[in-house]
Amino acid sequence: MKVFVADKLPQQAIDELKKLGLDVEFDPTVSSSDLEQGLDDTDILIVRSTELTETFIQNSPRLMLIIRAGAGVNTIDIEAASNAGIYVANCPGQNSIAVAELTMGLILSLDRYIADNVSDFREGIWNKKDYGKADGLFGKTLGIIGVGQIGQEVIKRARSFGLDIMAWSRSLTPEIAEEMEVVYAESVEEVASECDILSVHLAMTPDTKGIISKKVLSLLKDGAFFINTARAGVVDEDALYEELKSGRIKAGLDLIEDEPEYKQGEVESRFQELDNVYLTHHIGASTKQAQLAVASDAVDIVHGYLQKGEVRNWLNRCAHTDAPWKLVVRHFDKPGVIANVMNELKNADINAQELENVIFEGKKTACCTIQLDAKPSDETFNNIKTRHDEVISAMLLES
Repeated sequence: MKVFVADKLPQQAIDELKKLGLDVEFDPTVSSSDLEQGLDDTDILIVRSTELTETFIQNSPRLMLIIRAGAGVNTIDIEAASNAGIYVANCPGQNSIAVAELTMGLILSLDRYIADNVSDFREGIWNKKDYGKADGLFGKTLGIIGVGQIGQEVIKRARSFGLDIMAWSRSLTPEIAEEMEVVYAESVEEVASECDILSVHLAMTPDTKGIISKKVLSLLKDGAFFINTARAGVVDEDALYEELKSGRIKAGLDLIEDEPEYKQGEVESRFQELDNVYLTHHIGASTKQAQLAVASDAVDIVHGYLQKGEVRNWLNRCAHTDAPWKLVVRHFDKPGVIANVMNELKNADINAQELENVIFEGKKTACCTIQLDAKPSDETFNNIKTRHDEVISAMLLES
């Protein structure tokens, strides 16, 4: 079985994959366009930020499992993967601390003009007069949008700087906010209107696309900071650009919509002309600690798949089928029983959408539960339950 690793992973992880008896190809320089032709000899693919399109998936006939060595999977065409019967899994939470650290770094840098200090010094310019005008963070309000693992790690670090915390998240309740010792907000707009620093920590979904809207940005105070270490798509980037161009707010961004797909090369962006923007190169998760944790998690997912045929953190599994009927068959645990039951269903043109077979202690009997897209006729059901040398009993339930 072959594994292709299309992004940078620690050598330790590559070695662990080889120890599993896998043929490992490691090419962190490969681009999304390179992959468009597909991987005709690869069974498992591990990626970080490399985009995987429908064309790539269609051109990779042996591919069974895609692992995103990180949390966000917006760079993977999950619908195409699902249509091709390919598992998609991720490694959430392993890079939370790294992203939180960068978030705090951007906040501090904006307040103290750190990047401009360094840039001027390298140009031979000494400018203490301008750079000695920082406000300081103590006592200011940090607004957090999204209190998942990353948001919570930011809160821990922000509290040590004396920042007051106000938060909004779809899952946040007043009771949970009280336990977290943060001020509960009923909306994103409420956070934006009250905070001095707005930091977003949401996954990219249809519900979160553009959630930091023109209206939200307009509610920020003059001189406020906006921080995005989440996903570019959660922000109305045109509105953000206009707010920044006006000079009313400052921003620390780890990502933008038009960032290059390649790892190294030239870049052009409208944000380059703005001196009130600090932009890092999509490096939120890029610490050795985080990469090792994520890589170890990815290897563990591969190991589980090889050993048990199970995919931990399987993302594109259907939460529930639309099958309205459930057939429960208690049977003797011997060859051909399930095959014979399935053959009866096939002859009746009934699709079995989901099946689970569990064994009783002693390994003589078992119980098989099958989700069906149609109700079997009395004749079909009788043909199944009267196989007395194989079937102990059968029951038909409406889901």
